[in-house]
Amino acid sequence: MIEASASMFQPRRLECAHGRSLTLGPRGVLMAIVNVTPDSFSDGGQFGSVEAAVDFGLQAAEEGAAILDIGGQSTRPGADDVTPAEEQDRVLPVIAALAARSDALISIDTYHAETARLAVAAGAHIVNDISGGTAEPDILSVTARSGAAYCLMHTSRRADTLSDPLADQFAFIEAALKVARAAGIADDRLVLDPGFGFGKDSDDNLDIMAHLERLHELRLPLLIGTSRKRFVAALAGADDNLSRDFATVATTALLRLAGGAIFRVHNVAANRAALAAADAIISRRYGDRS
Repeated sequence: MIEASASMFQPRRLECAHGRSLTLGPRGVLMAIVNVTPDSFSDGGQFGSVEAAVDFGLQAAEEGAAILDIGGQSTRPGADDVTPAEEQDRVLPVIAALAARSDALISIDTYHAETARLAVAAGAHIVNDISGGTAEPDILSVTARSGAAYCLMHTSRRADTLSDPLADQFAFIEAALKVARAAGIADDRLVLDPGFGFGKDSDDNLDIMAHLERLHELRLPLLIGTSRKRFVAALAGADDNLSRDFATVATTALLRLAGGAIFRVHNVAANRAALAAADAIISRRYGDRS
């Protein structure tokens, strides 16, 4: 059973690049997925042009996304790798345009150090690294020098993954945090992502969701990325995006009640409603903490 405590919802500031910050805790925060790719698993090619991606990002911000997460490379299993230069050609114009036209925070979804550096220079505030600093360790020092916040994601796409999914969360994240802190990233710039779907089967994902409150032992805010994942489709019993969205909304509400802080989603409006319901319950249970 998921249990929470009042401490999970206390206000805390996430410090970001360019002098920006974000309050986490009292209200759930939405991060909109803006994939500037031809082959992402859910929306590949839909926002392949700069104009389409920028328009979608602006719409997502209007619908309630506080963060726009811009990615130029698909991370689905079996996806083709792209070079950092190609990734940069895709994302940098989108970041620059959104930084000029929106007050939303901008996140760069990359594990390439040079892409992260250029993205922050173009206006990004957060580096969202699916490798947790293991793909290109220089991304950690690049992030530290830039002043950006850093989302450190757990991945099970490793040879040394432990069989117990919760034990593996702690083993990987604690080691990765030690390296990130040594590189100069302060705790008020760190967010943890359990990495739903990344090398995990349905049982692993459900185990982590059912015991999410344990990750609060790490004393850092949690980013939740269940949106339209394969295991969410299995929960829905159907594989279309609408069914995946219905199931995603359920996980958003449940994991917000378990203390999730940021929710990375495709459908902003639907998940905004889910967070509103969950936050009303949290406020009734613990009082308004803002």
